[in-house]
Amino acid sequence: MKEIKVHNFLWIDLYKPRYSEVENIGKRFKLHPLIIEEFSSPTLHPKATEYDNCLYLAIHIPIFDKSLKTTFPGEVDIVVTPDAVITSHEKEIHQLTNLMNAIRDKRLKKSMVIEDSPGALVHYLVEMLLESCFIKLDYISKKLDYIEKEIFDDHEKEMVLEISKIKRDILNFRRTMKPQRTVIESLVQKNYKLIDPLLKPYFQDLIGTNVRIWNSLESSKETIESLESTNNSLLSNKLDMTMKVLTIFSAIFLPITVYSNILAMSANIPFGNNPYGFWIHISIMAFIVTLTMVIFKLKKWL
Repeated sequence: MKEIKVHNFLWIDLYKPRYSEVENIGKRFKLHPLIIEEFSSPTLHPKATEYDNCLYLAIHIPIFDKSLKTTFPGEVDIVVTPDAVITSHEKEIHQLTNLMNAIRDKRLKKSMVIEDSPGALVHYLVEMLLESCFIKLDYISKKLDYIEKEIFDDHEKEMVLEISKIKRDILNFRRTMKPQRTVIESLVQKNYKLIDPLLKPYFQDLIGTNVRIWNSLESSKETIESLESTNNSLLSNKLDMTMKVLTIFSAIFLPITVYSNILAMSANIPFGNNPYGFWIHISIMAFIVTLTMVIFKLKKWL
C-alpha cells in the first residue's frame, strides 16, 4: 500500500491488497460494505456507483502480456471520498506508480493541475490511462505494416500465425475498451456530489479520446481482416498452382505408365528379341509423352 498527501487530500494506492488492508481502509474512511466486496473480487463490467459518502468507479484498461503476446483487461477500482482518492488493482500498472512518484517528487508540469480536488485527480488518472492506449495502438500499427510487407515478400505461410495473434490482440483490446465509454459518459451526464460540475467539460473531452481509440481499433480491425483475406488468397493461389502442376504431371505420365504395365505382362511383347528393343520402347514412351503435351497445349491446359 502506498499513500501520499496531495494538497488537501490523500491518494492511497493498493496493489494486490490483502483483505485485512481493504478492511482497514473501509473502517478508516467508513466505506460501504459493497465497496469492500468490490475491492476483494474482480469486477467484470465497468461501473460508476454513488454511495452516501463516496463515489465508486470500476474501469478496465488494456494491458499487454509480453509472454503470451496478447492484450487482457486490467481492472482499476477507484473510490472518491471528500478527503481521499483510493485506487486498487491486481495487475501492475506502471502509469499509476509513475504518477504517484511524480507527485511525491513534485515533477509534474504546472499545466497538470490535480491538487484542486479528488475529482480533478480522478480526471487526470482516467485521462492518463486512456492516453496510454495510444502506445499500444502504435505497436499494433507497426505490426500491421510488418505483416503487410511479409505477405508480399512471399512469406504467406509464416504470416498465418502472426495474423491470428494480432487479430486476438485487437479483439481483446476492443472488448476491453468498448464498455468504458458508459462510465465516462455517466461522469458527464450525472450530478455526482464529489465531482465538481466545472470538471464536466474535461470528462467530456475524455469521451472524445475514447472515440479516437475506438476509431483506431476499428481501422486496425478492418486492416487485419483485409490482410488475412489477401494472405489466404495468395496461399490458395499457390496451392492451386501446385495442384495444377501435379495434375499435369500425373496426366502426362499416365499413358506411359499404362504402356509400361502392358510390357510387364508375361506374354511375348513386340521387339522382345530385338537387340534394340529397350530403346525402341523408350522412344515410343517419349513419343507418347510428347503427343500428350501437344494435346494439352492445343487444349490450353498448359
